[in-house]
Amino acid sequence: MRAQDVVERTLAAAAHLHGCVVLVRESSEAVLRWANSTMTTNGHTTSGRVTVIAFVAVEGGTAAGVVSSSAAVTGAAQLSALVVAAEAAAHDAGPAKDAMALPEPSGDDPSWGDGAVETSIGVFGGFAEGLAEVLAGPQRQYGFASHELTTVWLGTSAGVRRRWVQPTGSVELNAKTPDLTGSAWTGASTVDFVDIDVVALAAEAARRLEWGRRRVELPAGRYETLLPPSATSDLMIYLAWSMDGRPAQEGRSALAGLNGPRVGERLTELPLTLACDPAAPGLEYEPFLTATRSGEGISVFDNGAPTRRAEWLRDGVVSELAYSRAEAAEFGTRFTPTGDNLLLTGGSGASIADMVARTERGLLLTCLWYIRQVDPTTLLLTGLTRDGVYLVEGGEVVGEVDHNFRFNYSPLDVVRRATEVGATERTLPREWKDWFTRAAMPPVRVPEFNMSSVSLGR
Repeated sequence: MRAQDVVERTLAAAAHLHGCVVLVRESSEAVLRWANSTMTTNGHTTSGRVTVIAFVAVEGGTAAGVVSSSAAVTGAAQLSALVVAAEAAAHDAGPAKDAMALPEPSGDDPSWGDGAVETSIGVFGGFAEGLAEVLAGPQRQYGFASHELTTVWLGTSAGVRRRWVQPTGSVELNAKTPDLTGSAWTGASTVDFVDIDVVALAAEAARRLEWGRRRVELPAGRYETLLPPSATSDLMIYLAWSMDGRPAQEGRSALAGLNGPRVGERLTELPLTLACDPAAPGLEYEPFLTATRSGEGISVFDNGAPTRRAEWLRDGVVSELAYSRAEAAEFGTRFTPTGDNLLLTGGSGASIADMVARTERGLLLTCLWYIRQVDPTTLLLTGLTRDGVYLVEGGEVVGEVDHNFRFNYSPLDVVRRATEVGATERTLPREWKDWFTRAAMPPVRVPEFNMSSVSLGR
């Protein structure tokens, strides 16, 4: 059954309800995996999912129930069963605090009648040629490349009909010395792999392995630290995830001030802007909301509402917080949806190499790992460095620290205390890649970054 027919038949089966939203997703993914300089896996998979959100009039208001199925849904009886299950879930949930009328249509979507878009192993054509050269090199190579195309159709009882195709691609490469004592990581995100130069990625990893020929031991402490774009992205993503308006209104987050949310407060004199933007070139995401749950900053009642650019920081000042439509009405502010990309701009044109050359003594990180929140009121995070911490002296990398560090630091303090921010470039978050791939970040210099303890291993 065509996805559009699934939407229409499900909405027809739900005509007796107060309202209904139907989401159909079809995903196509191609992958390559290699280990010990040998290809181990390649393949192509497809999957589908139907989500029904039922809105039911109950005593005290409107209730919402959400049911999803990843099984093939092909018959009217199966669709009706999903509606019945969603209706039952709504009755069990009781009246929703975020209940609102569904958004009205804002115009026809010319792609609504189109089918799903599929990827294939062929997307790796040019990439595979470069990878063959890399695998023949002197380092032991390990890595994974993935390309996914997800087509989503959204239909609502209010008349919204929207379709979107979301490309998501990434490659991660680990190069190791022949004796496996040294390891270096590089990675990149992409839309179609046309822009991925795997030979250049491997060359960068090889350069880091060369740095690691000299090992140094350093104690825990506070160091001037250069965060490359990947490390910056993992910290800024956590900051963006913490920009919900309700916790700030209720005094439960680091964005809460003495007299309400800290919107309008200057964090830095640097002209830094942190934003989600569905139209950012190469980082585009759905121009309409597709929510399968309600929570702080998000609501199933907002399905079909247009997304927009949201600037969490603008020119160094806290500018916006995330609010669902119901929360915006409650707190007398603007509906601000979260997004599926993140950009930090406003730095200089400096590269990470330029910043190394200006460093008298400090640390250059590769990436971060196992990031967890310690204190929500300050947004203090802890985590580990991974795959290379390098010592910089006199403007040059002079060796690799013979261990990793555990850090304790807040992304708010990264913004507040940064003394230099370089050129924004597309990057791959190492920690959050599986949930958040689309990011453009600069390298950042942070004085006295807190390496709180030594972590054994490299």
